[in-house]
Amino acid sequence: MAPVLVLYYSHKGATRNMAYKIATGVEMAGLEAQIRTVPPVTNHFDNELAAVPDSGDPYVSRDDLVACSGLALGSPTRFGNMAAAMKYFWDGTSHEWLSAALAGKPACVFTSSSTMHGGQESTLLSMQLPLLHHGMVFIGLPYSEPALNKTTTGGTPYGVSHVAGMQGNTSLSDDEQQLCIAQGKRLANIARLLGA
Repeated sequence: MAPVLVLYYSHKGATRNMAYKIATGVEMAGLEAQIRTVPPVTNHFDNELAAVPDSGDPYVSRDDLVACSGLALGSPTRFGNMAAAMKYFWDGTSHEWLSAALAGKPACVFTSSSTMHGGQESTLLSMQLPLLHHGMVFIGLPYSEPALNKTTTGGTPYGVSHVAGMQGNTSLSDDEQQLCIAQGKRLANIARLLGA
């Protein structure tokens, strides 16, 4: 099967850490996880970004997106919405929308924020919108996951979440790690069932 794409944007590393835990879950379920990021949005018009980042994960390509068997999409919370860099990426996917390249593929979302009530759920909902427009099959995180019922940190039925703290340096809690892994496993298993 084609890899499951774990696509994220991260500023201080919390969302990136979640991406790697979700990828662990995908691989525990027997599928390959392909981790990619999106370039930052900048208003420095004189400075062009390199096609490949100097360090960290590669930037996503259109081929990565079209070829995936499933998608986990992650962004930090920005005023209750996905970060501009992630929104900018999705705003450029009209060709994939017109060709229905993502239709029928399973997708899930994840986010991190500085505070417990920093707009995590609205961010997760906002990230679902382009996926639904692309015809993807959205999957949440069910309460049959024990950590979702007992967490006092991050975690929602809309997708995995993390409370990173005001400095962005709070590690993933045990519950958050378990939920990330569970989300990755669920995505991989549904991708396999759908044969996407």
